[in-house]
Amino acid sequence: MSLWQDMLGTEIRFVQTPSFGRIRIAEAGRGNGDTILFQHGLNGHLEAYAKNIVPLSKDFHVVAFDYVGHGLSDKPVRPYTPHLLADQVGELMDALRIERAHLSGESLGGWVSAHFAASRPERVGRLMLNTAGGIPIVTESGRRDLQTFIGLNKRNIDHTPTYESVQARMHWLMHPNNRHLVDDELVALRLGIYLQPESKAVLGKLNEIVEFHDDYLIPLEKLPAGTLFLWTHDNPIHDTESVKAAHARVPGSLLHFMKGDSAHWPQYEAPDEFNALAARFFKTGQVD
Repeated sequence: MSLWQDMLGTEIRFVQTPSFGRIRIAEAGRGNGDTILFQHGLNGHLEAYAKNIVPLSKDFHVVAFDYVGHGLSDKPVRPYTPHLLADQVGELMDALRIERAHLSGESLGGWVSAHFAASRPERVGRLMLNTAGGIPIVTESGRRDLQTFIGLNKRNIDHTPTYESVQARMHWLMHPNNRHLVDDELVALRLGIYLQPESKAVLGKLNEIVEFHDDYLIPLEKLPAGTLFLWTHDNPIHDTESVKAAHARVPGSLLHFMKGDSAHWPQYEAPDEFNALAARFFKTGQVD
């Protein structure tokens, strides 16, 4: 199914923020009670949630957005950190007049969501960390994966991005059985974003977030009870042992592994399972 079909029923628009300029959002279910904010990964864009926005909008007000420096949002050349992006989350919520929201972020999105929840707990309902970055990497294989990821990013920074370099970067996200999901439409979309002059100017700044990963670790001791670590057994970098160690440091947190084939993008690779689980978690705080 095309991304256009997946997102049929969403409103795509730009929202002005005081410090971060224009932010692109996709929104559905306006008028429903609780809001879910979906947050994408590094160098990503809101289409990472193309398969989740409409299904979950039956019960929730759902917003996915491009971080500043990403997608089609404004791209000022400045240092980028998870703390900066957490500030953007707050400004976007203010602009949308959302006082409190559930947060779900994958990779960088989970990393930023956790920093936001730790510093502004009064604005967060339930917190889902979906294959999140920013937890301590406790295995050598995870450290090797991190260097591989940095290298894949640098292919699109040090050289003009190509279809092949973007495809390789996106294949890394997926379980081997799901690489057919990295189709021409998805690769062309991301390549088009990367080839914008504004994107090329900030890609190196964004990569510094993972190059200095351990400088921005999530303050696990400040996360709320009930935090959900939603993981896969094939997630790179922050692998099974790393998430078990992080989960053990957050009293009252939940750890759940996806059952379907998925690696770093479970919301896209196994959307039916993800959507059912997300609806249950954000309604009840439980996953089973």
